[in-house]
Amino acid sequence: MNIIIIEDEKPAARLLQRKVEKLGLQVNHLLHSVEEAITWFNSNTHPDLIFLDIQLSDGLSFEIFETIDIKSAVIFTTAYDEYALRAFKLNSIDYLLKPIDEEELSIAISKFNNQFQKNTVSSLDFEMIKKMLVNPIEREFKKRFTIKMGQQLKMIAIEEIECFYSENKGTYIHTLDNRGYLIDSTLEQLEAELNPEDFYRVSRKFIISMKSIKEIQLHSNSRLKVILPSYKADEIIVARERVVEFKEWLE
Repeated sequence: MNIIIIEDEKPAARLLQRKVEKLGLQVNHLLHSVEEAITWFNSNTHPDLIFLDIQLSDGLSFEIFETIDIKSAVIFTTAYDEYALRAFKLNSIDYLLKPIDEEELSIAISKFNNQFQKNTVSSLDFEMIKKMLVNPIEREFKKRFTIKMGQQLKMIAIEEIECFYSENKGTYIHTLDNRGYLIDSTLEQLEAELNPEDFYRVSRKFIISMKSIKEIQLHSNSRLKVILPSYKADEIIVARERVVEFKEWLE
């Protein structure tokens, strides 16, 4: 089976390669731009499967398919929200939301294997997908939170937040002035609402703000410990399986 990854950032491409090969598959090539991909497709046999990032360094990956007639199966790797991803479902395409979960990756590959073995991998309407994904209004991330405090409402700007954490089945905001506020969202919901350039989920319990990181220390079992300015209630430990991705997020 011939597999390639087309991913904007080289560290992210290598990370995905490791995850795919951990499942027993071999990734044959890593490509990082529209131009590089077009050149490669013009001189090589097209692969059975492509892992495709939408936003590449020199444009949208859809430009590849406007130039090259590609019949490969595609699994998208994307930060688009679930609403926009209806486009994929309409075309029987699988997709993986970043950061890519290894279990979801395994499921996506299993779906592809089932189609591949039955020779039912269908050609895709990339032009229709492009229209559905590229034309909508630019995605807006959360800018503030409204907290109910008795009979009053308090507005907390995203810049005031140093972390989100879960505790006793509740989710809390912790602000730079060392205050905590209970909110209705789960950490899973927050991951889709927060700008991934500014916030990262380091573990099952914590999402932290990059701007609020005070110090990063080495911890046991190849993990990292993050020190924030005011949150001291519990240790913030970057889960071992997230350390590589966390370092890439910091770059």
